[in-house]
Amino acid sequence: MTEERPFSDITYEQFLSEEKLMASRCKKCGRLFVPPRSLCPHCQSLKMEWAQMKGKGRLVAFTSIAIGPPFMVKEGYNTRHPYCIGVVELEEGARIVARIEGVAANNPETIRIGTPLTVQYLHQGAQGNLKTFLAFKPV
Repeated sequence: MTEERPFSDITYEQFLSEEKLMASRCKKCGRLFVPPRSLCPHCQSLKMEWAQMKGKGRLVAFTSIAIGPPFMVKEGYNTRHPYCIGVVELEEGARIVARIEGVAANNPETIRIGTPLTVQYLHQGAQGNLKTFLAFKPV
């Protein structure tokens, strides 16, 4: 589905706050990019449009992170409580790196490549300063 709003009038983060996973689609070659790009790296076209993704895909790669950046440490992640980051191949073909929720990051041998995933929006912060992060969870 193509979003009608002009490409330059709204940001990827604004769409996330609306719980929409958006890609940019090149009007010249049709390739999809998530997160969106204003220039197609394949054909160098500047003619891009928004395309809404279904938010379904499969896990193609992952890692468990035990020593994360300060904002993840603030959320309680550490060597005893790691978190998982993965590459998700969306049904539409684009790939994105995102947090993977609902898996045992402290027991990575139980996480399976090919696991079907669905999008999850994580809202953090205080009202008026709410930020939305993209994650995926097993179906």
